[in-house]
Amino acid sequence: MNRDTFSDINITPLTDIFLVLLIIMMVIAPLLDQQGLNLTVPENVAEEQANKDAKILTVTVSADNRYYIDGEEVSIPQLESVLKTQAKAYPDGMMIQTDGEATHGAVVKLMDSARNSGVTSISVSEV
Repeated sequence: MNRDTFSDINITPLTDIFLVLLIIMMVIAPLLDQQGLNLTVPENVAEEQANKDAKILTVTVSADNRYYIDGEEVSIPQLESVLKTQAKAYPDGMMIQTDGEATHGAVVKLMDSARNSGVTSISVSEV
């Protein structure tokens, strides 16, 4: 009995898998282009510190994730309304001073509230 051996590799299933993966990536790729936080790094820190007459609102985030504006504690439900009223008096933006132990979520919540309140320029520093 003389049988011919089958020596060709069938690549059809492999091609099908790659095409399905390509289609999945083409569908998911536009969803990955979401807007994140727009942060700008100051080019010259000494120049920024020299400009003391700028009207910048300073908000402090403590180690236990509490917010303080001008030394007075602001509760989370009142945060956005207080920032709306303060944003009119401080047109140059807002400085967020955070404690090293403050959570990232507390700072991001403050940034979101500030953006919703109309603050256009936000700086972050650690105290």
